[in-house]
Amino acid sequence: MLFRRRKPAGLAERLRGLFWPRKGFSRPFQYFRMRIVRLTASPHAVAAGFAAGIASSWTPFVGLHFLFSFALAYLVAGNMVAAALGTAFGNPLTFPFIWAATWEIGSMILGGGDSSIGRHLDLHHLVSTFDLSQLWRPVLEPMLIGAVPPALVTGLAVYGLTFHAVRGFQARRRARLSQRARMRLSEAVDGGVSV
Repeated sequence: MLFRRRKPAGLAERLRGLFWPRKGFSRPFQYFRMRIVRLTASPHAVAAGFAAGIASSWTPFVGLHFLFSFALAYLVAGNMVAAALGTAFGNPLTFPFIWAATWEIGSMILGGGDSSIGRHLDLHHLVSTFDLSQLWRPVLEPMLIGAVPPALVTGLAVYGLTFHAVRGFQARRRARLSQRARMRLSEAVDGGVSV
């Protein structure tokens, strides 16, 4: 096997790896950040696409986040790959918090802060019968309306952070490439003189 360990991990090490990864929890975030800043597009396109993906993750329509992010990225001239990567904000770990927050915000907007709107809701029955007309008013409408404020706030914040990160990365990369080109040119000139 090509990438097999020389010494197989024991039971204790495998159990520890379930709760604490060998390289730590920050490594996937670092990889994800580098994947975003290395996209070959303008800083605006990358930042707008990534912000569109994150903004679309606030909507309650889980299966349609990619389509929403692509449509939003198209409207703001964003990168489609960055939009797809931005939808990773909505994942099984964050969805309970996203849904609770959007429902609370939406019910405050619609009901003026009355918290008794959704107390007598039989969600299991509504979802099992899948009657969209009965599911729309008490659940989906508040979540959809409640998704707008956090989507705007996170979208604008992420746009600014991503724009500056991508612009800085691309400037450093251009400087490195031009320095390498100057070194190669000077080596070629020195090599031509000495011959």
